[in-house]
Amino acid sequence: MKYITLLIIGLLLLGCVQDTHLKTVHFKVDMTAIDEVYKVGIRGPFTENPWQDTIYFTDTDNDGIYEGTITKQTAQSSVSFKFVNRDSIFELEHQNNRQINFKYQPETIQYEAVFDKPLGKQSQMN
Repeated sequence: MKYITLLIIGLLLLGCVQDTHLKTVHFKVDMTAIDEVYKVGIRGPFTENPWQDTIYFTDTDNDGIYEGTITKQTAQSSVSFKFVNRDSIFELEHQNNRQINFKYQPETIQYEAVFDKPLGKQSQMN
């Protein structure tokens, strides 16, 4: 009886583990209305030091739209984040974090926003 109970508990624990899926998110953040733009990026649970390390974006065509891509294997259903300027100025001060909701499948998403404006646009690229 003891072994059957342990077996059932083990099966239940294994059954609770969700499969991970590859998520690729391409970010675009419009910085054209911001003075002194430098070291633009994103902070959130993307690095080993969540909310401490910045993932930097680039503006290769100098149009004021900074872009970056994050790819991660995850079972999470959503992720919260904020864009940063000058590596320490968080947008949307005293407001909710931005959020992306994931489907339970591999997916590629494009997320477009204007720095310090709360609404962003999430679209599927698959």
